[in-house]
Amino acid sequence: MIADNITSAESLWRSIRREADAVAAGDAALGRSISLSILDHPGLGNAVAFQIGQRLGTDSETRALFTRIAHEAFSASPDLVEAASCDLQVIVLHDPASKALLPALLNKGYVALQAWRVANWLWRRDRTDLALLLQSASSEQLQVSIHPSASIGTSVFLDHATGIIVGASVSIGDAVTIMQNVTLGRKQADGGRAPTIGRGVLLSTGATIVGDLKIGDYAKVGAGSVVTQDVPAGCTAIGVPARLTNCPAESAPT
Repeated sequence: MIADNITSAESLWRSIRREADAVAAGDAALGRSISLSILDHPGLGNAVAFQIGQRLGTDSETRALFTRIAHEAFSASPDLVEAASCDLQVIVLHDPASKALLPALLNKGYVALQAWRVANWLWRRDRTDLALLLQSASSEQLQVSIHPSASIGTSVFLDHATGIIVGASVSIGDAVTIMQNVTLGRKQADGGRAPTIGRGVLLSTGATIVGDLKIGDYAKVGAGSVVTQDVPAGCTAIGVPARLTNCPAESAPT
């Protein structure tokens, strides 16, 4: 579902093209690159598919393969394009370093997240080998490894997007921000169950959350923290092992 302050993919694409036209007109040196990345494409899904191919592929064959797979996914499932639209807009809305749509579209965290959406689409259709190939390429080329079986909502922001690991079966809600070097994964002692991350959560740099844990809506996990217990909604978890602080009265541990 698109939030009130989030526009549709079609409307967003018109705004992106206006930005691209202005950039191309203002700097001839960028004209060809802008055409290849934006102006040669009829819609957001096509442009994102092109970015996935270019950023994950290491030669003409793999670039063409990844682009084709992404095109297939976006064409078959328009909801993926709307999700890509929400993810892109949240970068501009909430990241002070991103003032325009074009830089956000080229952001490697954004591309990595859309590559995961394609891999997840493949995974759910039992095309697991291709899904895992995309995950491997994203890990190698973009330093973001998200297992295709994970579940991720929309309006998600991978900030800086280096050293991010999201393991199998992890669940991440809408409007979550994940900083660099965050690890989310399973723990065999918990029967291999994975963390559940609620809506609007902030996972700061270097946070580690492993096992059958729940991070409640709008909670925060501090930089370098190792979470070993559930974090109630609205609380902040800091330290190693993490302790709870700044909890709303109704969520405060007893």
